[in-house]
This record gives sequence, C-alpha cells and structure tokens, in this order.
Amino acid sequence: MRIFDPHIHMSSRTTDDYEAMYAAGVRAVVEPSFWLGQPRTSPESFRDYFASLLGWEPFRAAQYGIAHHCTIALNPKEANDPRCVPVLDELPRYLVKDGVVAVGEVGYDSMTPAEDHALAVQLQLAADHGLPALVHTPHRDKLAGLRRTLDVVRESALPAEHVLLDHLNETTVREARDSGCWLGFSVYPDTKMDEARMVALLQAYGPEKVLVNSAADWGRSDPLKTRRVGDAMLAAGFDEDDVDRVLWRNPVAFYGIGGRLVLEAGRTGATHEGNSVLRGVEALPAQAGGE
Repeated sequence: MRIFDPHIHMSSRTTDDYEAMYAAGVRAVVEPSFWLGQPRTSPESFRDYFASLLGWEPFRAAQYGIAHHCTIALNPKEANDPRCVPVLDELPRYLVKDGVVAVGEVGYDSMTPAEDHALAVQLQLAADHGLPALVHTPHRDKLAGLRRTLDVVRESALPAEHVLLDHLNETTVREARDSGCWLGFSVYPDTKMDEARMVALLQAYGPEKVLVNSAADWGRSDPLKTRRVGDAMLAAGFDEDDVDRVLWRNPVAFYGIGGRLVLEAGRTGATHEGNSVLRGVEALPAQAGGE
C-alpha cells in the first residue's frame, strides 16, 4: 500500500514517527503552514518557520525515505492578529520556491472580516502563482463556514478544481462535492473523522476527488491514520485500486496542479559519527527557486 499524507504537521512529530510512517507505506507528505500553538509576535517568526518547511523538514524526511512538500500561507487563526497580517506581503517570495506545492492553510477559524480578507488575498496569490489552494474549513459552525468559504472561492480568480476543502465531515460533504472542489477529510483519534465514518462516506459518495489525511500535530493525533483508513477500506470491501486512488493518486493529482511535485525523497548523505541527523547549515539542501 503506497500512501501520500496530504496534510500532516511533521514539524511537531519525532523521527520515530517518520520511521513508523515509512514502514506503514507512507512515501510522500505535504506539510501545511499552521498555527504553532502560541501567538507569533511578528512576521519575522514566519520567515524562520517557512525556511524550516523548505529546508530542514524535507531533509529530515528524506533521511527516512519520505518526500516532503509544503504549503505556505498566513493561517486563519493568525489572520486575526494585526502583528501577523504583514506577512501577507512576504508570501510571494516563498510561493515561487520549488518545494511549495500549494497556498495553505487558508480559510476560516472564527469567520471574521479579517479572515475574509486573508482568504481572498491568498486565493488571488494562488491564482497568480499557478498553485492550488488548501482551504481549512472551520471546526465550529461547519456548514455555515463551508458556505462562506465557497462564496469567497466563487468570487476569486481560482477555479474550484484548484481548491481542496479540508476538514470536511458528514454535514459538509454534499455541498463541498457539488461545488467542484476537491474533498479533504482529517482522521483523528478523538475529534474530526474516524476510520469507520470515513469508510461510510466513501461508500456513500465514492472515491472521486477524495483525499484522506492524518492532520497529525502536537495534539493527540496519529500519523498512521491514513494507513488505518486504507486497511478499513479493504476490510469493508473496497479493492486495492480504490485504496490507491484515495491514498495516493488523488493527492498526487491535486498537488501536481502546480507542476512542482517530486515523489522521490532526496539524497541526504552520511550522518556524522552515528548521529541520527546531520547538524548545522551544511546539512540543509538549497532552498530552490526564487530569491
């Protein structure tokens, strides 16, 4: 079983997770920009974070045989903080980098005017750079949040088929599917979706344009949820082609829109005196593309 986790926050995970993911069949991941758990205080902290997504994390993943890509954005939660909003002006310098396969996570957290503005600006940036957009639908008032999201998408220059609506569930899947966007589902131990619910939705709606992710982060989460969904699909009667479509071909098709997807892990060279990772700037690959 080959697996592409299209939404996982590997900056918060350990090297043990990388090893377990590879053993489970994970060969590629996308790490979206997200909230770090406490407020950032300036755009400068975003710059260092984006640099780590483009340099250190792909290098770390490659040591375990996994191709790492990222999405870059001002996330919805921090779009409400005036100290962070100036990073919108910095995004173009990162959106030209080779490792960036989409703009994201963008969307809604509390559905504020500030989030309206950030979403509209970043959908335009995606259109300008020929990239798709990963859109975070809110965890509260999900159907209202989806409808508000779709209104902004329809007003944007970005076509619906270049938009992935993430964190969907039973209340939002039908309208999301009817919009023409791609459908993302986060499978999580206590919140969001679980394996059984995910299989039931696949039985009801089919695997077309469906992406399943673990959304693993610092909270109680499981980076092997993609594999668990694949196993649950097989147990429910789906065939291996259906599983491959959901867990590999669909994320490849969506994130391949921008033409930057590289599905083989890079070469990392030798470690130093048995250390599990190389240290220092000499260990990091060049951040290709752009400035």
